[in-house]
Amino acid sequence: MGASGEWQPGGSTRLLVSEDSPDSLARPHAFLQSIANRISSAVPFHDVLTQVVEFVTSVVECDSCFVYVLEGEELVLRASKNPHPEVVDRLKLKVGQGITGWVAQHRRPVSVPCNAGRDSRFQFFNELPEDRYESFLSLPLLSRGRIVGVVNVQNRLPHVYSEREIRMIFMVGFLVGAEIEMACLEQEKSELASRLELRKILDRAKGILQQEMGISEPEAHQVLQRQSQQRRKTMKEIAEAIILSYSIKKGSN
Repeated sequence: MGASGEWQPGGSTRLLVSEDSPDSLARPHAFLQSIANRISSAVPFHDVLTQVVEFVTSVVECDSCFVYVLEGEELVLRASKNPHPEVVDRLKLKVGQGITGWVAQHRRPVSVPCNAGRDSRFQFFNELPEDRYESFLSLPLLSRGRIVGVVNVQNRLPHVYSEREIRMIFMVGFLVGAEIEMACLEQEKSELASRLELRKILDRAKGILQQEMGISEPEAHQVLQRQSQQRRKTMKEIAEAIILSYSIKKGSN
């Protein structure tokens, strides 16, 4: 561990094996098997992240644990040891922002045993009381060398994170990194499909308005927007209502 609080993941997994007992090594093996089972059974992604939190908190003595997932250019808080329904899935950091963002940017762990708030990279968030904790450990979650997320561990009191604890969490990152990346790609695919479906519905509704009202496409779009605002419904709901009404009208003729 360097004086700057950055841990260099040097050495090999052989060092990890030689330092730990068979009992302690059985846990990550069981975790790996569990992750494999979850991938094959398509268990909800949030459940996997919750299991990551449970595993990390079982091998490291800590008061809090967060898992951030890289989505686009932002790190989104997706799982927490302590209940934070008001910020989980809502709190976002830019890569490079705070210690967490620094870890994502440089793909290197950071360990601060005390006075974490005084670290020059630290950023305070009013939403998280854990930001007032003394010690802070942040490690990257990687998939084929690419950053896919960050896991943070914090303690109320000063705490020196051992090399064994850091290696264990680092290994978790390798175990779940690929699954996190896969889940993000699936989410992007789903969102793209939803956008394409929405565009298809809007185009169909605009075509009906153009035909029925004798207006241009931009004018039809304005009609949808105006109806959406006046009725306080989404443009998709307005478009679907127009399509349904037109279908009923055509069916009655």
